[in-house]
Amino acid sequence: MKNFNIDQEKGRIEFIDTRFYGTSEGGYVPSVTTILEAYPKDASYFKWLKDVGGDADAIRDEAGRRGSLVHELTERYDSGEEVSYIDENGRPKYKMLEWSMFERYVDFTENHKPNIDMIEVHMVSSELGYAGTLDRILSIDGKTYLVDIKTSGSIYPSYWLQLAAYRELLAKGGVLVDEVAILWLNAKTRTRGKKGDIQGVGWQFVSKEDTTQEIKLFNATYELWKSINDDIKPKKFSYELTHKK
Repeated sequence: MKNFNIDQEKGRIEFIDTRFYGTSEGGYVPSVTTILEAYPKDASYFKWLKDVGGDADAIRDEAGRRGSLVHELTERYDSGEEVSYIDENGRPKYKMLEWSMFERYVDFTENHKPNIDMIEVHMVSSELGYAGTLDRILSIDGKTYLVDIKTSGSIYPSYWLQLAAYRELLAKGGVLVDEVAILWLNAKTRTRGKKGDIQGVGWQFVSKEDTTQEIKLFNATYELWKSINDDIKPKKFSYELTHKK
């Protein structure tokens, strides 16, 4: 998401917090993932915090960096760009874990031949009061999926709430999908599974048709988020476009 606007009339570059998206009416709405910060954590999360101690922030930040990088590689690949592990001097550009996750994405596309309908779709709804960036809309065997790519160690319940909210955003824009799905690039799978499964070594495509319960839970979480963050606003600052002594 581009988090700045160039205003040539004012001669300024204006930045906003990436936790918020600008609306066509000139206002701001929170991202779906920001809202889901209010979703309750389960016992396993607190056990993890206890186990890793003071390294929690560093581990979280590294996981976020890795996830962003893998997403970028898949976007470049789906856009037709040749993606290389080494630079012009023959040196690795990525960590092996990052590259292996990207390889799993390539394996998915080569073996299941999805038709990529949309890549990195930014959706904003003043009516719903939130926004988000959708990884993919793709079709496999005549069925259309809203897909989120995940590189985490588990598939967490909040992921389905995220996809349910994205589905609502899409529907507001007049786009309907048959199912929502997570393409998990850090799965524990060791085979391609049984006939009809969409999975490979280290990756798994998990889908859900009915998200009625998930959107109810997301809406309840949104109400909780609003009650906690009643007066929260995006951070905003700006730079001048030009300078001269």
